Amino acid sequence: MSAAACRPAALAGDLRVSLTRAVRRLRMERSSERITDGQYSALAALSNRGPMTPTALADDQHVQPPPMTRIVNALAEAGLVRRDEHPTDRRQVVVSITDAGQAEVRETRRRRNEWLAKRLATLEPAEREVLAQASVILGRLTSS
Repeated sequence: MSAAACRPAALAGDLRVSLTRAVRRLRMERSSERITDGQYSALAALSNRGPMTPTALADDQHVQPPPMTRIVNALAEAGLVRRDEHPTDRRQVVVSITDAGQAEVRETRRRRNEWLAKRLATLEPAEREVLAQASVILGRLTSS
């Protein structure tokens, strides 16, 4: 790789394109077509972080409350989340993931990991080592 390709601006462009393509391809691997990417993202957030109000979930997902309300409604209709009374504010609800929602998240993660593992298995060990190092570095870049 040339020194010019390692300059921050050039590397940023190349990485952005590669990461975007990788994310798009990974998103194709999910347990069902019955939920959208946005719905899955909200479901995964509830799986990872636990119950939240719709407003907190909207903040977490960087969307406005009205679209999050539509997402929560669709997930509730599918039986993937439930709404419970807020413990201290009767005007609000708390959204929790159901067992069916957890199963959806687990299966999607399994499919995505399987797809990526198959692709990684085609690489040379040295290439996988580079990607392992890149994974740590990307984690550092995105942790703030």
